[in-house]
Amino acid sequence: QVQLVESGGGLVQPGGSLRLSCAASGSIFTIRDMGWYRQAPGKQRELVAVIARDGSPVYADSVKGRFTISRDNAKNTVYLQMDSLKPEDTAAYYCNVAALITQWTLKDYWGQGTQVTVSS
Repeated sequence: QVQLVESGGGLVQPGGSLRLSCAASGSIFTIRDMGWYRQAPGKQRELVAVIARDGSPVYADSVKGRFTISRDNAKNTVYLQMDSLKPEDTAAYYCNVAALITQWTLKDYWGQGTQVTVSS
């Protein structure tokens, strides 16, 4: 099995910063895309950012210019640096990993979420 462990959430004031981490472990052949989703109360889960193995990122328009996604392939870890945080960023953030568990089998995995609250 593949497990994802998330960390870095918390309470910050508007304009503050947080850095989220997500480390994958278990039986993994190769990790393809890694990304972050978020879900606020009363809203559907939405894509925040995704990064390919070569480091090329894609961002949601709502976070572009404020958030930066990165990864360390040697550590099977993805990060999300969040700057200039707004109250609208308040949500549970979920890590997502697309991994080859064998050379022939691609599967999708989710972390259990870390809460980010932006409030004065």
